[in-house]
Amino acid sequence: MSICRACSGETARGQCRGSTRCCQTFHLLLERDPCATIFTRYLPARNLSEAGGAWLRYYQKWEGLMLDRVDPSKVDIVPERKRYAPPAAVVDKSVSFPWFGSTLPTLLITRATHTVLVTGGETDVCVLSTVLGAVDFGFRVIVVYDAVCSSSDAAHDAMQLFYSQRLSQQVATASTEEILDSWVVQR
Repeated sequence: MSICRACSGETARGQCRGSTRCCQTFHLLLERDPCATIFTRYLPARNLSEAGGAWLRYYQKWEGLMLDRVDPSKVDIVPERKRYAPPAAVVDKSVSFPWFGSTLPTLLITRATHTVLVTGGETDVCVLSTVLGAVDFGFRVIVVYDAVCSSSDAAHDAMQLFYSQRLSQQVATASTEEILDSWVVQR
């Protein structure tokens, strides 16, 4: 099972570091078994009245990112990956954490998923939230280290160390090549 944030490589903070490489390597994983892929798509608040808590401060700073102001294509799955959905599933989320208020946990349990491959961006925000939630739900988690990216070089590098060292008992890291060499498509 592969989970990818449906990121174009662009964020509110700028271009994701390594987004071109990340997109290329993710595409190899996606092509191997699109049916096993789940895109998580972040849908921002429609307007300030829908934003709550710390998200209100976020949207006050980044008002142009709210749904009533942004081009809808900017929050959709990028065209080169959209053609895979379906068969890939799409799970919408309104916060960084895809496990809260979404269908992701039920979808993974229904599919009898044991292992979750995490790819996408940003390494230090949505990827981190996905990884920690997957660990807490009891899944085997593998961060595909050459298929994640961030707009912050320092945060990306710190998170790569965090995944491989601090979380080494709960999270594995592997390259796309290592994953593809060991991946057996099951039907």
